Amino acid sequence: MKTQLKKGTLDMCVLAVLARGDSYAYELVSTLSKTMEISEGTIYPLMRRLQAEAWVSTYLVESTSGPPRKYYTLTDLGRRSLQEMRGEWRDFVDEVNSVLGWSGTREDEGEAQ
Repeated sequence: MKTQLKKGTLDMCVLAVLARGDSYAYELVSTLSKTMEISEGTIYPLMRRLQAEAWVSTYLVESTSGPPRKYYTLTDLGRRSLQEMRGEWRDFVDEVNSVLGWSGTREDEGEAQ
């Protein structure tokens, strides 16, 4: 179940990280892996799809240790899409919490069991 939830929210999570600043794929994986399981094998196809959606664009930056890095940056369309996703996420979480009888805090979890 966790895998399906992650799959449905990964676009939003990547866009949210990019909203904080431009990043390259390995850095995105490193940032996201602090709070969720994600691999480089997942990020590259995702980034190609986000680029095809015109939610991100890319540029190259020379590296002192190896080939140039491809950086991803959020486009205006990507920012608008992220805002829409955030609203949909809040609504969804509120709906699920309501069904579970939670107000959204961890303390509620013990009471609803």
